[in-house]
Amino acid sequence: MKHARYGAFLRRRNACSAALVILVTLLVLLPALPAGAAPRKLLVFGDSLSAGYNLPPDAAFPVQLQQALKAHGVDIPVINAGVSGDTTSAGLARVDWALADQPSHALVELGSNDMLRGLPPEQAEANLDAIVAKLQQAGVKVMLIGMRAAPNLGADYGRRFEAIFPAVAKKRDVPLYPFFLDGVAADPKLNLDDGMHPNRQGVAVMVERILPQILRFLQS
Repeated sequence: MKHARYGAFLRRRNACSAALVILVTLLVLLPALPAGAAPRKLLVFGDSLSAGYNLPPDAAFPVQLQQALKAHGVDIPVINAGVSGDTTSAGLARVDWALADQPSHALVELGSNDMLRGLPPEQAEANLDAIVAKLQQAGVKVMLIGMRAAPNLGADYGRRFEAIFPAVAKKRDVPLYPFFLDGVAADPKLNLDDGMHPNRQGVAVMVERILPQILRFLQS
């Protein structure tokens, strides 16, 4: 009887030893998770075009974008940091405030109001560059969104203005979506009565067009 009990004890001890060896091996082989890894958040830092000017809250670009991302299996909060009327200068003045939300990624959509006011493109370029630099210094991954100039401002101004977005994107090594209103600009069916701001359907088109690049941006 004593021999049987001793044999059972040895078998249990050997089984525990084997389990311990397996556990230690798994802990060594498995990659360590980063300590205190923060959840991802996408900041949309822009003006009235992204803020949802004169639209119901659920029709704004950040809301429709979040819904589209979720439908593609990417469940990430999208923060609406758009302020109607903001120029690049105003955006630069409030970028620190926007960082309080601790975003991991940001879409920078500014410049339209600089263009509409005929402000120097070189000034807008310097402001955009500073905004992107501040976000990057805070550890935020950035995607820049471009804009085209209104034809009535002249060809020279148009060339200078539209060149600022690829210039900043190249300097800061960030992806660029060339034209935020692609497929929507100048289409009465997709804009409000002012002919400048997208309606709900217009925002849906904008989301559909930009979504593939944002998905790549978030996965990079």
